[in-house]
Amino acid sequence: MTAGRLRVEWSPGSDRLTGICHCGAQHTAEDPAEIWTWLLAHPDHAAGLHQGC
Repeated sequence: MTAGRLRVEWSPGSDRLTGICHCGAQHTAEDPAEIWTWLLAHPDHAAGLHQGC
């Protein structure tokens, strides 16, 4: 398990969630399982699915 804070933010008025990794990378999707899979994959976030890191 990685150290640091992992966050999931909901965009009001939509089904969109944004996962924010402790390294600053972000990923947006509608599926909560996709967000958590992506977050827990640090540092190996899938290519093209994040900004930063």
